[in-house]
Amino acid sequence: MLCDFWAARGFRHTSLRARMGRSLPEVTFDPVAALGAWYDTAARDLPWRRSRDPWAILLSEVMLQQTRVDVVEPYWTRMLARFPEPRAMAEAPVDDVLSRWSGLGYYRRARNLWLCAREIVDRFDGELPAELEALLSLPGIGPYTAGAVASIAFDRPAPIVDGNVARVLSRFLGLAEDPKSSAGQRRLWSEAAALVPADRPGRFNQALMELGATICTPRSPACAVCPLDRDCVARREGRVGELPVVSPRKAPRTVQLVAVALRDPAGRAVLARRPQEGLFGGMWEPPMLEVASPAAAARALRALGLLDPGARLRAREEVRHVLSHRELVVTVASGPAPRDLAAARPPPSYEALGYEDGAVARGLSTLARKVLAAAPSGVRP
Repeated sequence: MLCDFWAARGFRHTSLRARMGRSLPEVTFDPVAALGAWYDTAARDLPWRRSRDPWAILLSEVMLQQTRVDVVEPYWTRMLARFPEPRAMAEAPVDDVLSRWSGLGYYRRARNLWLCAREIVDRFDGELPAELEALLSLPGIGPYTAGAVASIAFDRPAPIVDGNVARVLSRFLGLAEDPKSSAGQRRLWSEAAALVPADRPGRFNQALMELGATICTPRSPACAVCPLDRDCVARREGRVGELPVVSPRKAPRTVQLVAVALRDPAGRAVLARRPQEGLFGGMWEPPMLEVASPAAAARALRALGLLDPGARLRAREEVRHVLSHRELVVTVASGPAPRDLAAARPPPSYEALGYEDGAVARGLSTLARKVLAAAPSGVRP
């Protein structure tokens, strides 16, 4: 079936003897077999590839979304040690999960992972389901993650498309659509579904991802050692540098913020939990406001009861934090915590915590750590 699929697309190679005129049968190039054979010898030794445990594989796939392998490895090891199965995470406070995720970014993934673990326990008796539809019904599990878990952990012939796979397929098939467009996504998922074999689908999907990560890279791809080089449309037509088609990216929007390190006489910082939805959802941080100056921040904090009348804020330094679509320019200010923190008005999740206590017991974003590092630990009365 796969040979027919590729033969219909014209991917044929004849042997040297046949090209010399000998009467030998034409040999069809099988990219699935070539890719699998390459993967068996060239794949990186990554810790999650040594496991067939569906939960361990799910953790790795969630963590690897938009995050480099070298960054993920220590986080994955620590997370799996603390939460070796879904029930352990489901029974833990969400702050425990967030604190261990701190610094990994894209924090909604951590909260969704916690919600996912709870549903696995409630609906599937603590065991990840094997079927694609059931996986897709879990919080935070989209088509890519569901396909990866189904194919790698359960040998289901489910397709996957991530950035690496999109680049490989776009070049190999010579696709003209932008992979990030709706039309491009439909085409890529269709091609991936047609390609994934019934035999060892997880190996094939991991091989596609590995090829994109190590050989078919965005810049300077190593085409000469690519197992698909012989039938790559982009290579044959000299369009490797043109594919995949990429629409111009918008420059990140600049957002001005003031972050306030309020500390009590013991040096404990006031931390606030962000809303669950949106940027740094559910994480803890010093109060951070989208205002133009520390003076404006002081007025807003007084209105919330987080700064006593007559207390002043002192500007310290500026911190910059670049995200995919935003550049946060944060003026760090410091000041004394209110005498009666319990009387502060909404949001009610403000707490006075020592920085080290907060780092251990609460999930702090990288930006929050930058802010606390930029502000002195002592305060003036």
